[in-house]
Amino acid sequence: MLHLYDVWFLIVAVFWVGFFILEGFDFGVGMLHSFVGRTDLERRIAVNTIGPVWDGNEMWLVIAGAATFAAFPGWYATMFSTFYLVMVLVLVALIVRGLSFEFRGKVADPRWRAVWQWSLTIGSALVPVLLGTGLGDLLYGLPIDENGDYTGTFGQLLVPFGLYTGITLTILCLFLGATYLGLKTTADLRERTTRLSYRLGWLATAAVIGWVLWSHLGLHEGFLPQPIDVVAMLAVLAGTWFAESRSEGPAFAAGAVAIGGVVGSIFFDLYPRVMVSSTNPQYTLTVSGSASPSYTLTVMTIVSAVFVPVVLGYQAWSLWIFRKRLGAPPQPQPEVANGPTPYPSVSE
Repeated sequence: MLHLYDVWFLIVAVFWVGFFILEGFDFGVGMLHSFVGRTDLERRIAVNTIGPVWDGNEMWLVIAGAATFAAFPGWYATMFSTFYLVMVLVLVALIVRGLSFEFRGKVADPRWRAVWQWSLTIGSALVPVLLGTGLGDLLYGLPIDENGDYTGTFGQLLVPFGLYTGITLTILCLFLGATYLGLKTTADLRERTTRLSYRLGWLATAAVIGWVLWSHLGLHEGFLPQPIDVVAMLAVLAGTWFAESRSEGPAFAAGAVAIGGVVGSIFFDLYPRVMVSSTNPQYTLTVSGSASPSYTLTVMTIVSAVFVPVVLGYQAWSLWIFRKRLGAPPQPQPEVANGPTPYPSVSE
């Protein structure tokens, strides 16, 4: 029988999937802009592709955390106390990253711009690595006692499977960011990111296949991959093929499915657990044991049914409004004896 707490575990998983898809290409662009942009103008164009949407995409992390707090207070208490230092680092990275969007253009000094340029690059890399490591740790298992308290050290959070999960999600963010830049830019910047996208696609393919094998063979989750794992592997392969054939839209869509498949697979394999205890299987936190009362979940369901479609509609509208490619602005036309000479623009 399906209970409301099962439904809310699925909803929380969907929020995390949505965060990594929507914010994933933001992170990818943030990491890549320092390398694909050869001039300050190209770097500014790359950043401007996510300028109208990055803050709205970050909202999904807040929603995922708030939903966990309200629907599964026991899970929230253990998880956030366990990853307290990690969450502080994530918040610092998000704050510095957000400030870089606002402060980079305030001063014309190249050194000032370089500071905020690399703040955006490093902050965009830290968040998926740290959050991905934390999600991988949930499935791998951590030392948790009978009271739901974490009894390990910070170093014990850096388990190999968790780190590999963080690296895999970061590579997928890079691939998604490259395909997004291919969709949103023009001229040399577009060519450069398009060539880079399929190289990153092959790297992402190897990372995803390795992650699926490790999550099943290494963690004893069963020999055969789940359907969602198959979807993730096929999607990243398809995304790489599309990127190599310069089909930018399908490549981006396939990359989004791939990163969503990996995150979704974590929660699929985790259920009906929410945090695995490596100390004693009896101390493992479960969906039913961590959930809020039925009345709370009922109220949350009604509120979500009303507001989540509104949020999704707004984000779809904003992505549609800002769908056009960005290029260099038209250059001033020099005056000559016979009138102004047209200067070609790379804008579309």
